[in-house]
Amino acid sequence: MSAERPRIWAVIPAAGVGRRMAADVPKQYLDLLGQPIVSWTLRSLLQHPAIHGGVIALADHDTTWETLNHDYPRPLYRVTGGAERSDSVLAALEFLLAQGNDDDWVLVHDAVRPCLTHDDIDRLLAVGFERPDGALLAVPVRDTLKRQGATGRVRATASRDGLWHALTPQMFPLRQLHQALLTAREYGRPVTDDAQAMETAGYQPLLVEGRPTNIKVTRPDDLALAAAILKLHGQAG
Repeated sequence: MSAERPRIWAVIPAAGVGRRMAADVPKQYLDLLGQPIVSWTLRSLLQHPAIHGGVIALADHDTTWETLNHDYPRPLYRVTGGAERSDSVLAALEFLLAQGNDDDWVLVHDAVRPCLTHDDIDRLLAVGFERPDGALLAVPVRDTLKRQGATGRVRATASRDGLWHALTPQMFPLRQLHQALLTAREYGRPVTDDAQAMETAGYQPLLVEGRPTNIKVTRPDDLALAAAILKLHGQAG
């Protein structure tokens, strides 16, 4: 790798429908302090000076996207996503590879994590480029974990030693992540995040402690919590 850092792109998979929100629109378009959730997310990424641009993967039938205001300081491209999160990430990576950007890196971030701070991005970038296996934001598990039995009762208490909650962004070399996701698809290995795809390919991504306020909006109550966090961080007017 040269002394000059490679370009880094934000990749945002956003082709899901968010059934747990029981809303009329995909959850990334739900209102959060007067703006769609995804607008907060994109602003946090595309206003960061180290990020060259973004690629968002949307459902083919998405008609809401074009109605939004996309005034960001970095270029943002749309691709068609797939049925699974990994399909959407792959579509974005293939778009970037088609531009001849083999040496670039990507930050894959959930569309419905609107409370990402630039401090967390800085912390990830500070160590990520030094790790060919990649890195991801995460927080150590602090609560006691219970394993459920067949009847819904507690079967066992699980040790939380060494356990972390995986967050996003997750940072990887573009070509390596693309190959890892292709291999997982080829062998029918389901992956719930990009770090797992890299793990199944033999890599060991670095865990970088981030803020627990970097929440994922998945249920109705999360909207109020996200609004409170944005106000606390001074990101909301």
